[in-house]
Amino acid sequence: MSLDKKEIQRLEKQAYELRDLCVDTVSWAGGGHIGGSLSAMDILTILYYKYLNIDPKKPEWEDRDRFILSKGHIGVGFAPVLASKGYIDKELLKDYNHTGSSLGMHLDSRKVSGVDASTGSLGHGLSIALGTAIAGKLMNKSYSVFCLLGDGECDEGSVWEAAMAISHYNATNVITIIDRNRCMIDGPTEEVMKLEPFADKWKAFGFIVKEVNGHNFNELSEAIEYAKKEKNKPVVIIANTIKGCGIDFMEDDYKWHYGSLDKEKIIRAKESLKKSYENRVKGE
Repeated sequence: MSLDKKEIQRLEKQAYELRDLCVDTVSWAGGGHIGGSLSAMDILTILYYKYLNIDPKKPEWEDRDRFILSKGHIGVGFAPVLASKGYIDKELLKDYNHTGSSLGMHLDSRKVSGVDASTGSLGHGLSIALGTAIAGKLMNKSYSVFCLLGDGECDEGSVWEAAMAISHYNATNVITIIDRNRCMIDGPTEEVMKLEPFADKWKAFGFIVKEVNGHNFNELSEAIEYAKKEKNKPVVIIANTIKGCGIDFMEDDYKWHYGSLDKEKIIRAKESLKKSYENRVKGE
C-alpha cells in the first residue's frame, strides 16, 4: 500500500530535521561517522516514525518491537533520532562523544534509553537480532526485530552465519535491512571486497530479497509491509542509498565515512540539506 502525500511530506520533513540535527551533533562532537548516518536516515525515519511499536515513556516494555543497529558506529545519527522521540534529552547531544558523556561514539544500551543492544563491532547485530527474535517466540511475544546493517559489514563471516541460522529457524520475526551505500571506510565496497551478486547471496541463504530505493519512503514502506506479513521465509530489504545523502560535497564519497566540520562546512552542509529537502518535496 502506497503512502499518501501527507504522510510522505511528514516523513520527508522529519528526515530533513534529523539530518540537520545530525550535522549539529557532528559539529558539537568535533567529528563523527556522518556519511553512513545520512545514508541511513530515511530508513531510521520510517522505522521510528511509522513502523516500530515502541513507547519512549516505557523503554523496557516487554512487548515493544526491537531495533538492532548493527552498524553501530553511526551513533551520531542514531542519537538524534532517540532524542527526537523523547528517549533522551536533546541537550545531551551537545556533549556527544565527550569525556564523561553517556553518549559514546557507539551507543551503550546500559547508558542510553531506547538502545536495545550495544553494537559497533561490525557483524554482531544480526546474531543479536536472531537471539532476540527466538526469545520472543519462546515467550509467545508478537514483537518484530528490525536489524539495520551496513553493506561493508557484510564482509564479516558472522553476518552469514546469522543469515544461515535465521533461515534454518525460519525466524520471520527478524526483518533485515541493509544500508547499501556502496562505500566503506577504505573505499567503494566493490573494490575493497566485492559483494555482488549481493541479492543472489541472500537468496542462496534462504531469504526473500526486496531491493528498494532507500531514499524513497513509498518503496521502503511497501518492502517493510511485505516483510511484516511474510511468514514462510525471512525477508531482507536491500536499501540502495547514497553515502552522505543530502550534502552535495559528501555524497557518494567514501572519504566522508568519518569526518569533522568547520564553520564554513557547517553552513554549506545545512544549505545543501535544505536545498535537497526542497527538491525532494517538489518531486513527490
